[in-house]
Amino acid sequence: MATQTITSHGTTEACETGWTVEKALRLVAGTVVMGSVLLGMFVHPNWYYFTLFVGANLFQSAFTNWCPMMTVLRKAGLR
Repeated sequence: MATQTITSHGTTEACETGWTVEKALRLVAGTVVMGSVLLGMFVHPNWYYFTLFVGANLFQSAFTNWCPMMTVLRKAGLR
């Protein structure tokens, strides 16, 4: 579990725990892909479109080195 410290200007920083934005991004993307595939299998096939969306985001981030989730993770204090 990551510990956060509050800096003098009010933002939070993750302490040195080995969690980086890239590592957390892989965790979030993998979890969302597995979850949406299971939802597509057991709830409704339209959930596969969400899997496609996540895959497309990962694809474009390989070329741009940016993903919307990276902004969220940085605001959460990861580096």
